[in-house]
Amino acid sequence: MTSNLAAVSYGVNLSPESLDNVRKVLADAGAAVSSESQSGDDRFGVHTAGLAVEAVTPEALAAVRRRVAEVADAGVDTAIVPEALRQAPRKLLIMDVDSTLIQQEVIELLAAYAGKRDEVAAVTEAAMRGELDFAQSLYARVEVLAGLPAAVVDSVRAEVRLSLGAAELVAAFKKAGHVVAVVSGGFNQILGPIAEELGLDYWIANELEIVDGALTGRVLGDVIDRAAKEKYLRKWAAAEGIDLQHTIAVGDGANDLDMLGAAGIGVAFNAKPAVRAVADAVVNMPYLDAVRHIANV
Repeated sequence: MTSNLAAVSYGVNLSPESLDNVRKVLADAGAAVSSESQSGDDRFGVHTAGLAVEAVTPEALAAVRRRVAEVADAGVDTAIVPEALRQAPRKLLIMDVDSTLIQQEVIELLAAYAGKRDEVAAVTEAAMRGELDFAQSLYARVEVLAGLPAAVVDSVRAEVRLSLGAAELVAAFKKAGHVVAVVSGGFNQILGPIAEELGLDYWIANELEIVDGALTGRVLGDVIDRAAKEKYLRKWAAAEGIDLQHTIAVGDGANDLDMLGAAGIGVAFNAKPAVRAVADAVVNMPYLDAVRHIANV
C-alpha cells in the first residue's frame, strides 16, 4: 500500500540546493516525485515548493519525515503531508495560544505584576518540556497571583501580541470555508477578546477566579491540559462533520502533544525539542502563516 503525499518545503531561504536535498531523501526512500510547483508570499518573504510524492509506504512515512528534518537547511523546513488532507474541501485548524497564536506566555505577564515573573517563567518552561504535571504547575503559578487587582487582566491583555502571520492564517482558513479553533492552557479573560476579534469558530481556556475585584490565585473548573486539548479537537471535528484526518493541530509545548498526535497532521511551531521530535511537521521560523502552505489553504 502506498500513500499519495506532498512534500512541501517552505522558508525564507528556499534555494535549489534545499530542494535537491529533499529530492535526494525522497529518492533514497524509493518515492516517486510526479510533479513540482513553487510559489511565494510577498508579505513575509516565505517561499514554498510542493512535490507530489507517491510510493512511500505508511510504514516508511515516519522515517522519511525524520530524514527530511535532518537535512533541513537554515530557514527552510519540509512537511510531508497527505494529499487527502491538502485537498479536503473542509478542514479544521486547531491551535495552542501562548507562544503559538500569540507571542507571549500570559501567565508570565500576569506574574510580573506580582514581582514573580522569573520564578513563574522557570516553572512554565519545565511544564512545556514535559517535566511537570501541567495541572499542578498551573495551580502553583496561578497561586502567586492571589490578591492582584482584576484590572491587571486588562493591562496584560493590552500587552499581548499575535504571532506574525497569525491573523493572516486565520483569515485564509475562514475565507476558504474551513473551521478555526483554539484551545489554551491560558485564560478565558485574555483569550475571549482575541477570539472575537479573529472570528474563531471555537475556543476554550482556563477561567481565573475573581472575587471582589481581585484575583484569588485559583482557577475555576477543569484545567485545560493535554488530554483536554485532544478531547476538544475530537469534539469540534465531530460537531463539524470533519474527518479527523482532515485536521491540522499546531502547538509548541508538551501540553500540546496529545492534540498534535491525534490530528491529521501535527505541526510544532518554534517548539520545545520534545515536541519537534514527534511532530509530523515543524515550523522553525517566526511566521505562523507557514501553516497555510502546509495545509494548502
